Amino acid sequence: MDIFIKTHFSGGHHLRDYPGNCEHPHGHNWKVRVTVRATELDHLGMGIDFKSLKKHVNTVIDDLDHRDLNNHPAFKDKNPSSEHIAMHIFSTLKTLLNTDRYGLYAVEIRETDTSGVIYYGD
Repeated sequence: MDIFIKTHFSGGHHLRDYPGNCEHPHGHNWKVRVTVRATELDHLGMGIDFKSLKKHVNTVIDDLDHRDLNNHPAFKDKNPSSEHIAMHIFSTLKTLLNTDRYGLYAVEIRETDTSGVIYYGD
């Protein structure tokens, strides 16, 4: 069973060495969907409590919100592309959202309503 939450954050970035407009500083209102896959339910009938899932996800999102992502330590040596942002969120949450009953399954990042990436981990 897959359980997910959606959230968002705003931030600026630029893609170093990109051959076009994205090389210039600009911003996005990124939409984020974090999915946990549960193999069994707890005694209350839940795979993971939404409150707990939101708490962990918000910790990571708050660290990205309203920042120049090029200056964030996670992107010092790589472009803060949607792909790298999804990988960063996934790797940060992976240990926090892993028990005998459930584990982190995917992180989806959308720059717009019509374009985005889904990262499932290694």
